[in-house]
Amino acid sequence: MVSMTIKILSEAEIDQIVIAQADDDSAWEKPIQVVMANLTPLSIPTGLATRAAFLAQLHRKANVEEWLTYIIQERIELEEAAFMGIKHNLLANHVGRIESIRPNQ
Repeated sequence: MVSMTIKILSEAEIDQIVIAQADDDSAWEKPIQVVMANLTPLSIPTGLATRAAFLAQLHRKANVEEWLTYIIQERIELEEAAFMGIKHNLLANHVGRIESIRPNQ
């Protein structure tokens, strides 16, 4: 069985290697193109952003954007459910009123 030792490089060691190979095209892989998803910027007050960043860490999210996306989706689902409930109640009340004012046939 072959034993391999993996050396974990420090950030300074990684920097030295990158700087040494910066001008050597053969040291690098073929370039890749990264396409960023269509994101909409959102501006929020600094204090709110700080609180959101704290809560994102508390909930062990990778970053504040991930946590905010989760929270916004959750809130939208709650709002949609509440809207549908109100809509259902309004329709039920409206139909009930119509039934109560119909003349007996």
